[in-house]
Amino acid sequence: MIDRTYLPAAKLLPLILVLLIGCAAASTDAAGVQDIKRCEPVQKFLTESFAMVAVTERDTMDDWRTQKKLPGCRVTAAGGTSLGMTDTAELLYDQMMAAGWTRTPDPRDAPAESALRLRWEETDCFFGVYTMATMAIGTETERKVTMAFVPNHQDARYNVFVQCIPAMEAAP
Repeated sequence: MIDRTYLPAAKLLPLILVLLIGCAAASTDAAGVQDIKRCEPVQKFLTESFAMVAVTERDTMDDWRTQKKLPGCRVTAAGGTSLGMTDTAELLYDQMMAAGWTRTPDPRDAPAESALRLRWEETDCFFGVYTMATMAIGTETERKVTMAFVPNHQDARYNVFVQCIPAMEAAP
């Protein structure tokens, strides 16, 4: 005779939830690694070319083109400059363009506020250059990088906040 002993649904539910959460976490982690990789060129540029302290994290970005939240990454960085903010932002963007970054096809950015959308290969990034005196994002990471950067006596601290997502075509 075959034993047809079944576990009650109440005992199976926690096991099923654990399995589903584990599978979701594994796929999220794999996607998260890809998202973080999108920010590696930004972090490398800011740390090597501008001697900034930078941290990269996973992020989501509200995209005005698709009206969706898109997976991506962010770089929060702090540095020092003896120039004014306008000159510092112009220098940063000029150096990025010289390194091969380009404007996105439909930027809808705010150059007057030192905020631009730039493309590197298959990644679009939104850059914001600011000082803590004029604005702050208010994240723990921002606080950490700002405190970790020790400016020269003649330099003032400034920050760069970058959000990156997969490259897209211009909006119709």
